[in-house]
Amino acid sequence: MAKSRAQRKAERRAREAAAEAESGAEAKAQHDTQVPKSGDVAEIEAVEAGIGAGAREQDLETPDAPKQGLSSKEEKRQARQQEKQKKADQKRKEEQQLAKRQKQAQVERKRGGVMAFLSSCIAELKRVQWPDRDTLIQATAVTVVFVIVAAVYLGLLDLAFNWLVQRII
Repeated sequence: MAKSRAQRKAERRAREAAAEAESGAEAKAQHDTQVPKSGDVAEIEAVEAGIGAGAREQDLETPDAPKQGLSSKEEKRQARQQEKQKKADQKRKEEQQLAKRQKQAQVERKRGGVMAFLSSCIAELKRVQWPDRDTLIQATAVTVVFVIVAAVYLGLLDLAFNWLVQRII
């Protein structure tokens, strides 16, 4: 009978504890910096507690747990196939976009210089994301306030330097 994920982790934890006991006590500085419990250990303890409470092990499996029906080779093969499919789809989309751009470029080249310029300006203005009324009012207010502050600052500097120059001359 195949061992469950929780059983394998519990065995690994027991082996690590035995190896740690053989190696002796850790240095105090290293011990103080160690994380008390890793995520894997916490997950195993939670699964064991759930099994102890009477829940089935299948109900306690996490979403990232490997599927028991597939071997690691099959999973790797499926992952490679999915990656190849994604790359092929992306390449096909890029080729379609390139063909579309080339077609648009050929249509624009057939027109005269002025007409091509005007049509490209209109196409560019369609792509612009225009601000809404609130954003426009806010940006205008910030600009006007900044101009007023700068004008007052520069006016005061002008008065001070004018007074200074009059006193020197």
